[in-house]
Amino acid sequence: MGTALVYHEDMTATRLLWDDPECEIECPERLTTALERLQQHGLKQRCLQLIAREASEAELGLVHSPEYVALLQGTQALGTRELQALSKEYDAVYLHPSTFHCARLAVGAALQLVDAVLTGAVRNGLALVRPPGHHSQRATANGFCVFNNVAIAAKHAQQKHGLRRILIVDWDVHHGQGIQYIFEDDPSVLYFSWHRYEHGHFWPCLRESDADAVGRGRGLGFTVNLPWNQGCSDVPWLQVGMGNADYVAAFLHVLLPLAFEFDPELVLVSAGFDSAIGDPEGQMLATPECFAHLTHLLQVLAGGRVCAVLEGGYHLESLSQSVCMMVRALLGDPALPLSGPMEPHGSALESLQCVRAAQAPHWVSLQQQGAAPVLSPGTPCPEGRPSPLPLGEPQFKAVVTQAAAALSSLLDQLRLHPTPPVRVAVALIAPDTGLALPPGVLCEEGSLPQEETQAWARPHEALAQDGALTALGKVLYLLDRILDGQVSSGMAATPVPAAAATLDVAVRYGLSHGAQRLLCVAVGQLDRPPGLTDDGRNLWLNIGVEEAAAPSMFHVSVPLPVTTGGFLSCALALVLPLAYSFQPDLVLVALGPAHGLRDPQAALLAALLRGPAGGRVFALVDEESTPQLATVLARVLNGEAPPSLGPFSMAAPEDTQALMYLRGRLEPRWKMLQVAAPH
Repeated sequence: MGTALVYHEDMTATRLLWDDPECEIECPERLTTALERLQQHGLKQRCLQLIAREASEAELGLVHSPEYVALLQGTQALGTRELQALSKEYDAVYLHPSTFHCARLAVGAALQLVDAVLTGAVRNGLALVRPPGHHSQRATANGFCVFNNVAIAAKHAQQKHGLRRILIVDWDVHHGQGIQYIFEDDPSVLYFSWHRYEHGHFWPCLRESDADAVGRGRGLGFTVNLPWNQGCSDVPWLQVGMGNADYVAAFLHVLLPLAFEFDPELVLVSAGFDSAIGDPEGQMLATPECFAHLTHLLQVLAGGRVCAVLEGGYHLESLSQSVCMMVRALLGDPALPLSGPMEPHGSALESLQCVRAAQAPHWVSLQQQGAAPVLSPGTPCPEGRPSPLPLGEPQFKAVVTQAAAALSSLLDQLRLHPTPPVRVAVALIAPDTGLALPPGVLCEEGSLPQEETQAWARPHEALAQDGALTALGKVLYLLDRILDGQVSSGMAATPVPAAAATLDVAVRYGLSHGAQRLLCVAVGQLDRPPGLTDDGRNLWLNIGVEEAAAPSMFHVSVPLPVTTGGFLSCALALVLPLAYSFQPDLVLVALGPAHGLRDPQAALLAALLRGPAGGRVFALVDEESTPQLATVLARVLNGEAPPSLGPFSMAAPEDTQALMYLRGRLEPRWKMLQVAAPH
């Protein structure tokens, strides 16, 4: 169950044969550079490499008309002038004698990937293809796209594999109108697209790319458009300039609530990296490591069955490093921590508010979070407003400089924080607990020296017993290995009477041994230790108290929600935004006595928290926990998908009220909680 990489060198054959500044950016080097970087980072070698096949005419016919397929087949015999004349009949398209072959390979690669994932040959994968596909329509090439690779893959998954619910996530900077048109009346496909829009003045300049385009007929609510409009105040000459915080907020507050309610059986990603920093088309500020976080967040859906297919991306280094970050996440490696302040821009919050309002009538998950079911899309610009101008020379140089700095920082992070040699280690009280640990998970036998352990245990009577002291020694030894970079994440068991004391020591030990910002998520009967101070280095979140409270910005308590919908709202609208705002370098997840979480809930919580801290998660469970719970925690910390939560059920009113109270109290400090622009 690994990661597939599907490719064929023939897809580099098609290239522009005449002068066309608009089309010259779609070049073969987009694939070759990405492959070179995957090789350099040792990622290509870790994937199951599949050679793409050509899609059949019947497979192309799942989306495209026979006449359109025949027309493109005929281009193989055309000369350059004829190809140029035919290309001009489409918008931003160039044709080449190899286009038909390359485009069939691109579709075939997507189909091979879907087949490999749905038959269980691999867990997930990436189809590295060109030409891209998400703009292509039934009988029209458009925006470099010839055949709609992802749309055909979705139809194929429905017809060959019998899938009933497919999620398509399009993070290309352009709206994938081709996919929208194909599925806008189909409730079995949930299509999410964010895109640079500028109130309809950014290509493809369509009214139906706005937030209030939500599908048609039976498909109402199954088209989700998140348009990026005004520029960010940080860089005023950038037309839009959304960054890491904006992208993560879009996932937490729009995509993931809907996706969990939809419960997809497969996730297809239209993976366009023109939404990354440095790209001349997108002019966005998201760094490559952000795409590892987005990929990681998608892997908690559909049992981890994620199939990504390359779309756009025209800054070769930004594209290739973003591809590498995505593949790292698909392989289960922890994402590098996100740099910079995690605060969404006001314009991004306006867009989030808009799309949540447009979608609220169709989705219980948004209604229970207080998204007002009143449509308030961005006001279209008056007719005659000029389209955004290309960047001038000084601005273009600034974009290049920003991208170079971000990519240099990424490479520095990779050098300074290499992937730990052990992804997960487990410290057990008794070695024969019946755990079914996945391959590669280390069963740690080491312990801190007894004298040092006793010194840390001295303030707590509960740790005086031999069993508790032995367990504490193992906990601190494993915590040391996480903090010094030898182990990415870990899990340890503690005696029930010593659970609170062990957690107290673990927090203090972590803060004194290298952790700069420690997030503790304590579930169950685990009160915040009295010795902790609000010095900005620790954030304590307790789940499972009777009443919601926030005695300070660094001490938050929330009742344990009683329904699936309530738990998801708590995780996505409170826990994850707090974690991404705080930007911890270590997360402790403690499941105390009577914690009340079902195994899939505990697994999802641990899986989601791998992102904010770069994979450094330490889970503490009591020794009376079932082997099944310990096993599933070890698996998700190792990069596997958590089990399904089961059918979605609406949050209880009291849980919704508690969540709204806490968000209102905490938003001034923790900006990732925001879902609307400040008044």
